[in-house]
Amino acid sequence: MRVPGGGYLFFGAMALLFGAVAVTYGRRLATVLRTVRHGVRVPGECARVVTHSDTDAREHFFRFRTAEDGREVEFRDLAPWTTGTGDPVTVTYDPADPERTATIAGRGAGWAPVRQAAVLTVGCGLAALLSGTLMVLIGGE
Repeated sequence: MRVPGGGYLFFGAMALLFGAVAVTYGRRLATVLRTVRHGVRVPGECARVVTHSDTDAREHFFRFRTAEDGREVEFRDLAPWTTGTGDPVTVTYDPADPERTATIAGRGAGWAPVRQAAVLTVGCGLAALLSGTLMVLIGGE
């Protein structure tokens, strides 16, 4: 069954979805790069790794103590697959907002969060552009 204008709806929704993901990871990438350049570095560790059984995706959670007041902060970040629970890491964060800016990226810590966020930003941005182009070219057919 053909739905009139269904191509516009499908490709438009795909462009919005990929665009939203690209913007989200682009903003995170900008925050991480700013934090790596100007943030405070402290030792931390991988608190836990959650593997989702339906997709095999892994989420890495890290924890550290702030240098200013010793408060424990836990955060999620992109990390290499080889990172496991209890592994030591170097955490960089902005003291004004440690919960939102903490990252394991940087000198001595590895660049996986930067590489992964950059790939997601560029890949999803290109997918949004392609979806938008297809919506315009063949959406009404």
